[in-house]
This record gives sequence, C-alpha cells and structure tokens, in this order.
Amino acid sequence: MKKKSKNYLSGYVRIIGGQWKRHRLPVINIDGLHPTTDRVRETLFNWLSPIIQKSNCLDCFTGSGALGFEALSRYAHFVTMLELRISVVKQLQKNLKKFKVFNSEIIQTNTLCWLKQKGKPFDIVFIDPPFNNGLISETIYLLDNNGWTKNDSLVYIENHINIKPVTIPNNWILHNNKIAGKVSYSLYKIRK
Repeated sequence: MKKKSKNYLSGYVRIIGGQWKRHRLPVINIDGLHPTTDRVRETLFNWLSPIIQKSNCLDCFTGSGALGFEALSRYAHFVTMLELRISVVKQLQKNLKKFKVFNSEIIQTNTLCWLKQKGKPFDIVFIDPPFNNGLISETIYLLDNNGWTKNDSLVYIENHINIKPVTIPNNWILHNNKIAGKVSYSLYKIRK
C-alpha cells in the first residue's frame, strides 16, 4: 500500500468573482491553512470593488491563494504573495501556470523577515495568517513602520474570534468589519 504524503491535495477553493468566476484552485492539506470562505471573500471584495482594479496588492500569508487569486480574477494590477512553506509555494506556482497569470509573484519567505526591509507601498494588503500564532501585531507594526503602506492604503485583517484583539495604529481607520461564524474580519483605511 502506498503511503500517503502529509502534504496532499485536500480539495479546492472556488473563485467567486471576476474573470475566473467558478474556477477552482487546488488546495494542499497542511496544518494552519484555513482558506478564507466564499462568504467572507464575497463581502471583502464587495468592499474592495471600487479600487481593486489596477491596484497593487500584498498577500502576507498566502496559504491557499484564495485572496490573491480572487484579487487577480478581479483585475488587480499586480499581486505579491508571501508564503513560507515550500510545498504550498509549489502548488501556488502550479496555479499561476494553470490560470496563465503573469502579473503576480510568489516569494517563498518568512513574512515577518521580508517585511523588516524598507518597502514600496501597496494599495491593498491582506493579513490572514495561521490562527493562534500571534503574527498579526508584528505584521501591522512592520507594515506601518517600513514603508509598505501609504495614505489611503487598505489593510484587510482576518482572525479567529477567540483570539485576543490586536492593537491597531491610530492612523488606521476602521472602514468595515464583520463576523462570520468563528472568524472576525476587518478592513482598515490608512491615513498618513
């Protein structure tokens, strides 16, 4: 009997809007990977619809790629995806080829290390890390202090409702927020 690899495809995430609506992204079964649900993505991208086209996006903890590919499907100008796990990066690269995407890059890196360098500002930033790892506060600090955001940048944060709320900088204005099941998600507009 063939031994099953611990990193195997466990299913698909459906793209819910844009040019690839109803297409499926293969997803690897790996600890900490929790794709953003259809319902949450639909709400988020309704919030982003006035600016998603032609925006430059940063997906800090890419995982399944649901947020980054949804942005690309809705004609984002460019999406930079950061992901630590090599098996997930390989699957994301396959997905880029499948969809013939040329306006995205996947960087295999530790997000916090990558954000420590001085950056160029993005229009939209997605923060949806593995839950219970305490990564959101440090990510916010690095984004805010190393040039990754600008006036009117939008930052999306997704977290489990049972995790202690994070401290948000005073210049991050809550634009929208909701709870779906056990997930809290918020969109902030930055004022510089």
